[in-house]
Amino acid sequence: QVQLVESGGGLVQPGGSLRLSCAASGSIFSILDMAWYRQAPGSQRELVAAILSGGRTQYRSSVKGRFTISRDNAENTVYLAMNSLKPEDTAVYYCNAEAHSGQYRSYWGQGTRVTVSS
Repeated sequence: QVQLVESGGGLVQPGGSLRLSCAASGSIFSILDMAWYRQAPGSQRELVAAILSGGRTQYRSSVKGRFTISRDNAENTVYLAMNSLKPEDTAVYYCNAEAHSGQYRSYWGQGTRVTVSS
């Protein structure tokens, strides 16, 4: 019903920047919350940032001041601008959205890999 496709991942040096995007497509009537999660090797998936339908944002403490989440409701797209990247930011980043497509439920993208290394 709803597909999420992430893009923008890649290899970047410490201190560099990267911008991730996630576009939702399919039979979508509305999208509520959107968020970015990440999963580092050997770790559990964790919330990075979230943005509610009203625009309120949430960030995990380790990325505050460095990452910015935003959304374009007209395009059903969420972005994650990442600055001052650190090696510990290395992970697969997943897009998540709660969308209405007949009913409200949570959807996940396939993930995009971010590697921060010299």
